[in-house]
Amino acid sequence: MDISHTREQVVLRPGRSVRGSVQLPGDKSVSHRYAMLSGIAEGPSRLENYSTGADCASTLACMRALGVNWEKKGSVIEVEGRGVQLAAPMQPLDCGNSGSTMRMLSGIVAGQKFSSEMIGDESLSRRPMERVIKPLTLMGAKIESREGKPPLRISGSPLKAIDYKLPVASAQVKSCVLFAGLFAEGETRVEEPLRTRDHTEVAVRAFGGKLERKSLGAGSEVRIRGGQRLRGVETRIPGDLSSAAFFLCAAALFPDSQLSVPKLLMNPTRARLLDILMQMGLRISVTELEEINGEMVGSLQVEGGRLQGTKLSGSDSAALIDEIPVLAAIAPYTEQGIEVRDAKELRVKESDRVSAIVTNLRKMGAQVEEREDGMRISGGQQLHGAELDSFGDHRIAMAFAVAALRAEGDTQIQGAETTSISYPAFFQTLEAVVER
Repeated sequence: MDISHTREQVVLRPGRSVRGSVQLPGDKSVSHRYAMLSGIAEGPSRLENYSTGADCASTLACMRALGVNWEKKGSVIEVEGRGVQLAAPMQPLDCGNSGSTMRMLSGIVAGQKFSSEMIGDESLSRRPMERVIKPLTLMGAKIESREGKPPLRISGSPLKAIDYKLPVASAQVKSCVLFAGLFAEGETRVEEPLRTRDHTEVAVRAFGGKLERKSLGAGSEVRIRGGQRLRGVETRIPGDLSSAAFFLCAAALFPDSQLSVPKLLMNPTRARLLDILMQMGLRISVTELEEINGEMVGSLQVEGGRLQGTKLSGSDSAALIDEIPVLAAIAPYTEQGIEVRDAKELRVKESDRVSAIVTNLRKMGAQVEEREDGMRISGGQQLHGAELDSFGDHRIAMAFAVAALRAEGDTQIQGAETTSISYPAFFQTLEAVVER
């Protein structure tokens, strides 16, 4: 086996093409939101192809601690909704490594009649939560934290609607405020400076809720009224686009690659990745396009080509914040390189992703210019295998597994087990489509 790994380390050998088909687990962003909304909806929900990642399992565990009964049957999660009133948890809500769980679920527990404590692992406990603490406090919630970081102690109380302008574009913070808005008296308005992924808006409508959204230049505003009742849904969660990014970038490394990705999420606020990769030279065609509960789903046919460079900034950096690590990892193999601006958000993810990317690329022999809000990576470089660190970050581990495919010699990645956070079967799936 050319990708060998223990729990802590993975060793990758170079490849010569990527061929085959990749069936991806359910999209993480959609899975989180459907688990939360199905819990506060009335009646049963059936969620097929729910994400296999540990982060989304953390959301389900928190919902169970809040009195929501659910059962896993194969790839299906069956949830019995409680309606808007959840049960007081008997223990802290353990969000694990999932910032998505903590930030978005805090909006729901803030509207309950009880107090909750939200905790996380060592990595999550270092991540800033002030962005959700501030708007929830303005709505009337009482929140204690450790200097703006977890654990969060949230005393639920009647909430009031607010008009809130996000200081930094963040789909998680927007979602937190909108979820809290479901429990608030009046109409809550959220304005974002740059348009972010709209899975929350799509999901609320899928569960029978009503909200209004309109564009404001590069950003948008969303309005939601409190007191709405949601109803359970039956749906299939489309394949995870952020996970697909690793296989698409792997295919982009080799001109003769041929890859198919069926039933993939094609949400317009996420599909910018496909536009960028096609601009860079990857040939992508979309077939079997359909709409499932408001989300666009399609199948991709992918062929390699000459890999050009690109520049990412502004709304593109916001839209591709999860995909930038793997785009940066393949940047040295492009003809012109890749420049990333306006991506300071990368520094407060599971790791400081700017620093992690730069450190690992330099270990592989790349020339990289690090910037506060991004980086500049020259093209036309040949990397060599090296011993790399995941920095406890699943996206860093997967990004450099892709970079290793065109390096000279073997590459070792320490902390490989972190991929279980989003995609436990990643290395096995990658091995299945890499030809040597």
